[in-house]
Amino acid sequence: MANTKSAIKAARKAIRLTNRNRGVKTLLKTLRKKLDAAIAAKDSAAAKTAGIAYVSAMDRAVKSGVVHRNAASRGKSHAAAAIGAK
Repeated sequence: MANTKSAIKAARKAIRLTNRNRGVKTLLKTLRKKLDAAIAAKDSAAAKTAGIAYVSAMDRAVKSGVVHRNAASRGKSHAAAAIGAK
């Protein structure tokens, strides 16, 4: 257990940030699955819309520090390639 005031605050903060990060990562996974489903269904309009939502969410995750910028760049590149291939 934390012994100092700053350690107690850091423990509270870690719990709050962990919950936020978990929610953001879950959203990213859901958006990626929607994108993959639209690509599999060969629905270009839905794929483009899902791709835009995925890229936007990924950029927000990078901005808040949930996802590393290189990982986000890789994910966005794969999404764009998958959309462009159809």
